Amino acid sequence: METKIASKQPTFSVVGPVYDEVETLRNFCDRVQAAMDSIGETWELVLVDDGSTDGSSDVIRDLAFEDIRIRPVLFSRNFGHQIAVTAGMDYSRGQAVVIIDTDLQDPPELIAELVEKWREGYEVVYAVRTQREGESWFKRTTAAIFYRVINRITEVDIPLDAGDFRLLDRKVVEALKKMREHHRFPRAMTAWVGFKQIGVGYKRSARQAGETKYPFRKMVRLGINAVTGFSYFPLQLATFFGFICAMLAIVAIPMVIYLRLSGRGELSGQATTLIAVLFLGGVQLISLGILGEYIGRLYDEAKNRPLYVLREEPEEVLETER
Repeated sequence: METKIASKQPTFSVVGPVYDEVETLRNFCDRVQAAMDSIGETWELVLVDDGSTDGSSDVIRDLAFEDIRIRPVLFSRNFGHQIAVTAGMDYSRGQAVVIIDTDLQDPPELIAELVEKWREGYEVVYAVRTQREGESWFKRTTAAIFYRVINRITEVDIPLDAGDFRLLDRKVVEALKKMREHHRFPRAMTAWVGFKQIGVGYKRSARQAGETKYPFRKMVRLGINAVTGFSYFPLQLATFFGFICAMLAIVAIPMVIYLRLSGRGELSGQATTLIAVLFLGGVQLISLGILGEYIGRLYDEAKNRPLYVLREEPEEVLETER
């Protein structure tokens, strides 16, 4: 890349969270540079290193030295993808911000279409996956079910089959920056703030190198964050099970009294008692677990810790390199 002077306030900011993407990082930057130069407006690329261990941070430093339009944001450790996206928005300066993963599953060439919709007056332009290469049937199916379920149990209308790849107007970014909860789900947060939104379809490619950074365990955790952050349904479900148990008890009491008085032995022995105790105990433990999830989130917010810690400020990284 050629070294160029960046505008103090670029028209577009491209935010790319990075975690162990050393094999694709330079190719990603080259494709972003070509895509953004074709648009004909000033731009910057905010690369957020989420505690990479494969040398990605060194590549980011080199890229920032080669092209001053690349702005390095280096975490002190791994804080997670959603936090990296948040940091990218915090350090972005453009009138519009594009969020895109750096694994090249999402094509940087689509940014021009997102920009076109933004120029038409849309303030959120999200990319919709019409085709998904390289993903298992299980992942596609569970993702489809998850988004349809969460749309039913929350008041937030999250676009179906859309990931983090999207363009946000500056006013949307400023609204999101005010939301500092630790357990984050930016896709739902973007839907929650509202504004004029539209989708653009695209074909998502298979990962070019490396392994997915979202195994099943992290997908489950992300789903829990989405549900607990935007829905009271689990709490309402616990209450529902409590009423069901109470109703069963009300119906069972007179039946047991009648059978006992009539001398019938259908309910004799300890098996029925043990089953009833196990059932009620299971319901109580599930309810406590649900309460624990919500209380744990309150505890995290009460500590008021920063969302992330930087190893160096972007300007310090550039000064060190130069």
